[in-house]
Amino acid sequence: MGALRSFFYITSGGFILCTGTNLLTLNEKFYKKYVIPTLFMCDPEKSHNILIFAGKYGFIPKSFYKDPPILKTKLWNLNFNNPIGLAAGLDKQGEITKALYDVGFGFVEVGSVTPQPQPGNEKPRVFRLLNNQAIINRYGFNSDGHSVVFERLNKLKQYQNFDGIVGVNLGKNKESENAVDDYVKGIEKFASVADYLVINISSPNTPGLRDLQKKKDLISLLSNVLEARNKCCGEKKVPLLLKISPDLTDQDKKDIASVINDKKCRVDGLIISNTTVKRIGVYDNPNALEPGGLSGKPLQEASTALIAEFYKLTNGEIPIIGVGGIFNGQDAYAKIKAGASLLQIYTSFIYDGPSVIINIKKELEYLLREDKYNSIADAVGANHKKIK
Repeated sequence: MGALRSFFYITSGGFILCTGTNLLTLNEKFYKKYVIPTLFMCDPEKSHNILIFAGKYGFIPKSFYKDPPILKTKLWNLNFNNPIGLAAGLDKQGEITKALYDVGFGFVEVGSVTPQPQPGNEKPRVFRLLNNQAIINRYGFNSDGHSVVFERLNKLKQYQNFDGIVGVNLGKNKESENAVDDYVKGIEKFASVADYLVINISSPNTPGLRDLQKKKDLISLLSNVLEARNKCCGEKKVPLLLKISPDLTDQDKKDIASVINDKKCRVDGLIISNTTVKRIGVYDNPNALEPGGLSGKPLQEASTALIAEFYKLTNGEIPIIGVGGIFNGQDAYAKIKAGASLLQIYTSFIYDGPSVIINIKKELEYLLREDKYNSIADAVGANHKKIK
């Protein structure tokens, strides 16, 4: 009996040690074979909540990978250790920002955050399309509200000595009668704790939101939010970015470009792009019938093409964060050469786990060196320079 008990303790201890080692070292095979499938046994929103819980209580491991100098880049007077950021939508309430930064991201975007707390759309509202490496969501800006999220970020910045780069993605309340006022309130609230702010008018899950991308409405919105930013920030103006939809018409693209090229409405950057309502190559999946925004692999080519278009429409003068379907270094590099200065991932992090960040960075370093670039900045918009 004693021998059996000893055997049990030894094997159990070995299992725990092995599991802990694989988790802490971000072992790619272990995550793909055990961790991700276990999480995928739950519905997507429960899995998301488990991830938030893990981040809160220290179960998300830190990355020991040291970013090479070639991946460092500077934008808006901010020094990024690497160009791979986490897109808004995962750390919606600013609960696990530090844990996500420590896993290897160059920056983390929180939100979308609305002025008043709101529950978002009814559940279920998130769906996996496994064969397509995609997700459909219709969260609808579920948010704890400005005050709660501000307190979390203020505590992080002021009392926890966190020096990572954090963006705050701003949204409007569903029932709000004055969208411009909602965004102005967001700027006034978060300008002191955010390294950059995002005006999100491209989510497909809030009725009427995308109409703000129309020329007349966009001029009114941007002129007001820029004025608010300039008033509350003084000389140290927090960068203000605009996140746009991949579902724009050719005329929409021209109109947006004409607005942001005007000095009165000139934002500091673009995020391209949000999720799409189109069902690119996923019609054979039963979940494709669910309404909401599609993200992941199917969005890859469309978002890259849109980055290239806006790089040309703005003469490469407005920095772009490229988002949509980045699963490896080649995907990342394609967006950089199309015109993106920084990148964000979301769906690939859900499907592949933390190891995807390291893999993208290693592959991106290799590709940059292979093409004899000395930095990320040297490769930005390379495709357009070749055409010239």
